[in-house]
Amino acid sequence: MKLNQTLLATTALVLSAGAASAVDLTLVSWGGAYQNSQLKAYAEPYMAEHPDVNIIWDESSAEAVAKLRAMNEAGNITWDLVDVTVSDSIRLCDEGLAKEIDFDEALAPAPDGTPASEDFGDTLVNDCFIPQIVYSTTFGYRTDLVGDTPPTTVCDIFDLEKYPGKRSLQKRPIDNVEWALYCDGVAKEDIYEVLSTDEGQKRAFDKLGTIKDQVVWWSAGAETPQLLADGEVVMGSTFNGRLFSAIAEQHQPIAMLWDMQSYDLDGWIVPAGLSEEKEAAVMDFLKFATDTQRLADQAKYISYGPARASSAPLVGKHAELGIDMAPHMPTDPANATNPHVYDYGWWADNRDDLDAKFQAWLAQ
Repeated sequence: MKLNQTLLATTALVLSAGAASAVDLTLVSWGGAYQNSQLKAYAEPYMAEHPDVNIIWDESSAEAVAKLRAMNEAGNITWDLVDVTVSDSIRLCDEGLAKEIDFDEALAPAPDGTPASEDFGDTLVNDCFIPQIVYSTTFGYRTDLVGDTPPTTVCDIFDLEKYPGKRSLQKRPIDNVEWALYCDGVAKEDIYEVLSTDEGQKRAFDKLGTIKDQVVWWSAGAETPQLLADGEVVMGSTFNGRLFSAIAEQHQPIAMLWDMQSYDLDGWIVPAGLSEEKEAAVMDFLKFATDTQRLADQAKYISYGPARASSAPLVGKHAELGIDMAPHMPTDPANATNPHVYDYGWWADNRDDLDAKFQAWLAQ
């Protein structure tokens, strides 16, 4: 009896110790082909090296600011690492909802010893944001639904006579209001000055109003490629990597429109308020996932450029298709003849106000 009790007690201790060593990390991202590139490039390799770590995915990055504000208000942070755009990272950092990072202490140096802060360079835009990729939001169109004259400028989105049919746009003001003003005759260099006035904002919404009843609004990046594949829209905006996936991997009858593609960065923030143990686990993963090789590996699965200078020479061919990835990057010279450079700071200062006005305009 005493022996059985001892064995049961020992077994319980072993099980308890095993359970205590396991770590669940909840990573928040955008789903679809982009999240799959993160899974292949560094989540799966990290878990292979650390079998005690289990990575759980949440696809709520589009709502990151609102949800982290709510978690902080409730005193219950359930996310461990969050993939966000630059403007969202600025808001989260300014509000104290994201941890400030000592980049050279927390991140791996380049293979030649260059400190991380120099290797990431200008992509380190605030103290909380750890960049991963350079990407763009641009348009795709159905090659079989545009006749013999495919669209060549972003303003063709507003031409319902030449290109009748539904088009898809992201359900937020960012990019849409810039494209609207540009296609209403505002010079690129004046867009944010015009947009800073009530008259300029009305002008943007009025232009969007000319196609409002033909727009399918999307929230997840995978929606436009699916709408195009199903023939439910003739053209639509989304992230360039999602369109690459639909064209090169799925062989859909879709082509890219690079005119006025909107450049942006995407990267990680660590939520403030994690336990000491959970934060240590997150930082170990983060150091691995943002090193030179891992960011280069991500470009094998999706056409987004790595944010580290040392990763760029390592970008080669697609992991499965064997095609050269460089011509599919938004920064390739052939694709970058007329890009729109997104103003992170302006949107960090004005996002909440424009979001509210955009939602009110949608409801009209």
